[in-house]
Amino acid sequence: MAEQPTPPPSPRKPLVENHEVDASKAPWELPTPALDAPEGHRAGFVNIIGSPNVGKSTLMNQLVGTRLSIINKKAQTTRHRIMGIVNDPMWQIVYSDTPGVLDPAYKLQEGMMKFVRTALQDADVLLVVTDVFEDALADPQTWDKITKMGLPTFILINKIDLGDQARAAERVAYWKDQMPSATVAPISALHGFNLDSLLERIVESLPEAPPYFPKDELTDKPMRFFVAEIVREKILTHYKQEIPYSCEVVVESYVDEGALVKIGAEIRVARETQKQIVIGARGNMIKRVGTDARRDIEVLIGKKVFLDLYVRVDKDWRDDESKLRRFGYFD
Repeated sequence: MAEQPTPPPSPRKPLVENHEVDASKAPWELPTPALDAPEGHRAGFVNIIGSPNVGKSTLMNQLVGTRLSIINKKAQTTRHRIMGIVNDPMWQIVYSDTPGVLDPAYKLQEGMMKFVRTALQDADVLLVVTDVFEDALADPQTWDKITKMGLPTFILINKIDLGDQARAAERVAYWKDQMPSATVAPISALHGFNLDSLLERIVESLPEAPPYFPKDELTDKPMRFFVAEIVREKILTHYKQEIPYSCEVVVESYVDEGALVKIGAEIRVARETQKQIVIGARGNMIKRVGTDARRDIEVLIGKKVFLDLYVRVDKDWRDDESKLRRFGYFD
């Protein structure tokens, strides 16, 4: 079942203000305070795992309270591991959105699954997201590993708004039988149903520890990453078939001139025919992608943006590990 898209971002207070933006650093990073904490402070990594299209990114954005992960109805939207940090005086939760688990068909997907494996290794709490239509994780080996890890695990049955109460109750009983030690709960990530009580249970499951990140940080990713993700989201929206899965976006330049930010981004495609499709007749398609992406980037950084997009053929980049490493997939 395709993941439901969230509404377009509404105008809001810019996430970056009153300090210079360094595109090599996390966009909301301020001077680092000492990582001290009161007695009884809890902190940990709460990592979100699940099949493609079950709503992991929608859940991540709801839990963090802002739109960090891109959302699209197409499968395999998330390619990287994205951390979102939520703070309280007595706790810190480091959420991680991860790619949907799958059996890799090429090197890019191997890199994506490496992020999933790392998320399993460093988790303090696991959120396993399924939906009312799914009977098993897309990758049985990942599910087998989860059941043997002994971590606090929440199996979250998403999209319950698409089924009736009887279906939701049947799914809860089914997943409780699959993993008796887990906490099983129906949710709607899109509508925020049952997420307040989920937060309370997550905090209770965290180990006592000082914060891992300064309390004023929101994410571990730099601004360039989010700019590239916004452009890639528009590619997912405007193109069909294999095109979105054959594209990678690389931000080549990011110049903050005060009132205006000038960004140059390159869209890598695998074949010449794909380049022609991405550009479109008389450049109409690439212009549409650029216009939509620029609007969202301006909301993100709170400044006017000049966005220059260009397309380059990078043959078979999805199966070239050295190139994928440069794109951040095998770090």
